[in-house]
Amino acid sequence: MKCDRKHMLLYAVTDRAWVGEQTLYAQVEAALKGGVSCVQLREKDLDEKEFLREARDICKLCHRYGIPFIVNDNVDIAVACGADGIHVGQEDMAADEVRRLAGEEMILGVSVHTVEEARRAVADGADYLGLGAVFPTTTKTDVEQMPNSLLREICGAVDVPVVAIGGINRDNIKSLSGSGVDGVALVSAIFSATDIEKTCRELHMLAERMVGL
Repeated sequence: MKCDRKHMLLYAVTDRAWVGEQTLYAQVEAALKGGVSCVQLREKDLDEKEFLREARDICKLCHRYGIPFIVNDNVDIAVACGADGIHVGQEDMAADEVRRLAGEEMILGVSVHTVEEARRAVADGADYLGLGAVFPTTTKTDVEQMPNSLLREICGAVDVPVVAIGGINRDNIKSLSGSGVDGVALVSAIFSATDIEKTCRELHMLAERMVGL
């Protein structure tokens, strides 16, 4: 599956902090029913065996809905489970090395925070970029908030799809209009919701308005 700008519209990034009455699998399926356009599995604490089992299950689920499945950080897991892609940050494996290991067919996403990082990521084979944090966020505390002016500058400097991430919710999506991003990546706004499917339907509509669809 090749990366398409439409896949960036409503990009769900998992976080098991809100696993409780529902399993993560059930939460992801609710998000898929609600219209998310891409799912990234982010696991920092599972051992490799459990991570792979979960990745295979959610990969199959995403493919049933025709939605790209991305693994965060772990190239070996991404390849082993048949994921559509891998996403890495600036502190992870270098993008060109990820591309070498993952092959040309796998979608490669890279988190960037400057124009220089964005251009380098694209030169190293990135298919899309994650920009942020665009708003204050508690999900990742090691990144500074990205000014809207820098967001626009990065979007104008590259020709690959771009997704904004960090502290985005239904109340602030609209303020990203005109920035050049192709969509929004959400964590808590999706997975902390009481009714994930209903929330995603609303977020999908708001994201479409934001990008001008």
